[in-house]
Amino acid sequence: MGATEPFRDDPGTSEVVPSSPGGLLDVLNVAAVLLDAQGKIDLWSPQAEILFGYSAEEALGRYAGQLLIDKEHLDSVLMLFARVMEDGESWAGVFPIRHKDGSTRMVEFRNMRLQDDQREYWALGLATDQVTLRQVERNLSLSAQLVSQSPIGLGMLDTDLRYISVNPAEERMNGVPAAEHIGRHVHEVLPFLDDSFEAAMREVLTTGVPILDHYIVGRTAADPDNDHAWSISFYRLEASNGKVLGVATSSVDVTDRHRAVEEQRRTALTLQRSLLPHPPPRRPGLDIAFRYRPAQATIEIGGDWFDVIPLARDKTALVVGDVMGSGVTAAAAMGQLRTAARTLADLDLSPAQVLHHLDHITDGLDTIATCVYAVYDPHAAQCRVALAGHLPPVFLGPDGDSRLLDLPTGAPLGGCGVAFDSTTIGFGPGDQLVLYTDGLVETRDQPIETRLNFLVDILDGSDPSLDATCDRLLNTLRSEGDHDDVALLIAQAAHIPAEEALTGADNAGGSTQDLRRAAPGWGPDRP
Repeated sequence: MGATEPFRDDPGTSEVVPSSPGGLLDVLNVAAVLLDAQGKIDLWSPQAEILFGYSAEEALGRYAGQLLIDKEHLDSVLMLFARVMEDGESWAGVFPIRHKDGSTRMVEFRNMRLQDDQREYWALGLATDQVTLRQVERNLSLSAQLVSQSPIGLGMLDTDLRYISVNPAEERMNGVPAAEHIGRHVHEVLPFLDDSFEAAMREVLTTGVPILDHYIVGRTAADPDNDHAWSISFYRLEASNGKVLGVATSSVDVTDRHRAVEEQRRTALTLQRSLLPHPPPRRPGLDIAFRYRPAQATIEIGGDWFDVIPLARDKTALVVGDVMGSGVTAAAAMGQLRTAARTLADLDLSPAQVLHHLDHITDGLDTIATCVYAVYDPHAAQCRVALAGHLPPVFLGPDGDSRLLDLPTGAPLGGCGVAFDSTTIGFGPGDQLVLYTDGLVETRDQPIETRLNFLVDILDGSDPSLDATCDRLLNTLRSEGDHDDVALLIAQAAHIPAEEALTGADNAGGSTQDLRRAAPGWGPDRP
């Protein structure tokens, strides 16, 4: 068996597995020297040549004391040698050795007596450089102290993701004794972990690139009745020769921070939901469906909102907006803009005028927002729509054909001072208008144009039920772990009974005949 071909760690197997150089024994460069009973060198390892400088040809057959020891230390060394050979007592210690280059080096020795089949005695000396040995000892001691006393949970797993060792902090976090970790797969110790945890470790083993701050929430045996949160990082373990040994994990308990943030999130979400409208009353000539979906992969909520505002003469204002940012600040700004939009809607202004005033209000809030504002008139069978940096609504006709409305985009709200445009579209019975925030369609890996086209494709031949359409859009376009809120509002024009139409026409100052002549048209118009 070669020096770098040890048996496997499993004592039950006889398979020999080669080991690449670069391990601890190679770092220490342990030299072996065999002396006969008179102290002559009989065997000389290659490591001895490196440590002492003499080749085997130069060393074999010579007295070790005369070759390696200065005269002033020779008597002491010979006494130690005699004691080992006479009593069979091993000796360990450090003494100065004369290198071939004339320098003196402190060498750590382990000397022991051997006996062969002829009952003759030999002396085996194992030696390594003292400086190297002390450095390794210090590193090991420091590592051991850091691991054992660290408040961070540390674990080492082999390439099969079975535990090799854990420190006391990891033991406490998991609520499982250290001995019950060893040899068990990570899922056996921590059954609450999802597949992403193992996938992360596999990725690190394959690529060697660390994964930092993997956030996970769950329960362990340490506190099975309450959720805890951890920030876990993964690192590949490698020998000095590059051999992959396994993966190390470092876990920081961030439960207090998690609970504080969750409380803040609940507060913000409660605030946001309190500001969102309750299911609106049925509006003349209009059916409404809506959804609000908070982000799934973030601990904060955003500033998305929608509103359905009753206006005079059976008109209805439809609003969807998105305040940039997240958390309580965004939710509060959203609430102020929603209140302002409701107040402005009562003044019977055009959509462009409403956005103009909201622009000034948003500037005072020191924030930026996008918004789409539409006013539906059931008696004129039309909508007037204006955008403030918002994604265009989708128009869906009774035949199921859908298209993005080609509207002037405008600038986001926030004091830019850019003029806004109102566009009038025909909106008769069966027509639908889909308003939404960017969280419905935006992703990190696809162009927005691709996503908008996908939205239109999904709406083609849409379900007769508006609620079913809302759910289909969310289930198709959104995925678990999305980082943005979604506000979604779908309005569909409906028939108005004749008596209501006449009443509405009279209130609007027109005649029934005039309304019948009003063709649903398209086109931008200034406020």
